[in-house]
Amino acid sequence: MKRPNPTTGLRHVALNVQDLVAAEHFYVELMGMSVEWRPDKQNVYLTSGNDNLALHVVTGEEAGVPALDHIGFFLDREDDVDDWFEFLKHHGVKMKTQPRKHRDGAKSFYCYDPSGVTVQIICHPPLVGH
Repeated sequence: MKRPNPTTGLRHVALNVQDLVAAEHFYVELMGMSVEWRPDKQNVYLTSGNDNLALHVVTGEEAGVPALDHIGFFLDREDDVDDWFEFLKHHGVKMKTQPRKHRDGAKSFYCYDPSGVTVQIICHPPLVGH
């Protein structure tokens, strides 16, 4: 099976944080990122124009989970999400989810790399062409 259209690179990282205010301050005020989307009090999505950093609050028992939630490879075309899903599945990659549309208009799916790291394959319209 032929590899689908290329990704535009590793441009998405999601971190689990215990203190969202401190994490947002660091990445926005100190590192110069801006808020792209705040779906609720437990999550914020930041960007510096051509990337996406998600900060997800973890508390209680979840606080012991690793800081890295997942990494994401971006695609330019929404149809490529389904092509990548079929390609990786064909090659025996373990899938976490099926392709789906998100509230912010993105389309993606999640799978696992050989070490168990969660990898998201995503088309995120605001960053297409960046």
